[in-house]
Amino acid sequence: MSPANPGEDAGVSGFESQETEPDYEVEELELEVNQIALRIHHYRSTLSAQLKSSFFSLLESSRPLPIGASELGTSAARPDHEDDEQTTTRGEGAVHEEGLETAKKIQLLEDKISSNIILIPTVLKRMKDCISTIDNLASYNGVIHPAFKRKKTS
Repeated sequence: MSPANPGEDAGVSGFESQETEPDYEVEELELEVNQIALRIHHYRSTLSAQLKSSFFSLLESSRPLPIGASELGTSAARPDHEDDEQTTTRGEGAVHEEGLETAKKIQLLEDKISSNIILIPTVLKRMKDCISTIDNLASYNGVIHPAFKRKKTS
């Protein structure tokens, strides 16, 4: 701080300003890293549910519609439950509600089973097509790597 060396003060103040700039940049980078970490956490938590829902919708869209689906839906529909409401008011509320839930689950299971039964011919046709394709590949005379060949038993 002598008047003979005026550059000393400038160097010290310049050093302080250079030191605050990197600190500011480091804080900005840390803030960006935290934001990216939050986004990654959000993606990891929601991505599995999104993939699951899109996979199930893809499976449902690729599944062939049953021929008698409209007939099945109308015949499998349950009638109105006016008598059920009367029994819940009698005092058997909790037991009867459990019975209703069980009945709904049974009806849903019956609907799924009947829709699967309707689709059996379509699935069998697909299986036969796949088996014939595999048989055609088995009779293929091209070069097959030895790792994929079966060992002949004698």
